[in-house]
Amino acid sequence: MTPARTAPDWLHRLRRNPFLRFILTGGIAAAVNVASRLALSLVFSFQVAVVLAYLIGMTTAYGLARAFVFARSGHSMHREYARFTLVNIVALAQVWGISMGLAYWLFPILGYTFHAELTAHVIGVVSPVFTSYYGHKLFTFRKARQVP
Repeated sequence: MTPARTAPDWLHRLRRNPFLRFILTGGIAAAVNVASRLALSLVFSFQVAVVLAYLIGMTTAYGLARAFVFARSGHSMHREYARFTLVNIVALAQVWGISMGLAYWLFPILGYTFHAELTAHVIGVVSPVFTSYYGHKLFTFRKARQVP
């Protein structure tokens, strides 16, 4: 008799750990963000493309987080998305500040030129992982209070 096939250990950890699911879904949304920024940069300046791409990535992140990471809050989708947006305004400030600071200040000082804008943007997009997770856990997807 052969033992029943079970899912790999990493898959069990992923199923049990919402932070790992958040990182995975956030990674997908970050890839959408960066890819859309590359495409948008063909039409817009880097600064504008970063913001527009962030909005595309944020909407992707909301859908994935709602579907795969957090339990239903009991709030309407409209209210959740509004809360998600508030948390992401803080994250956008982080992404913008880090992306611009690296691309236009630190990288020139260091003489770093190899895909400087792309490198700066990727580092910026990754930077708010912890603040966003806790913001969404404690605010966006917090359970609605039940009125007795």
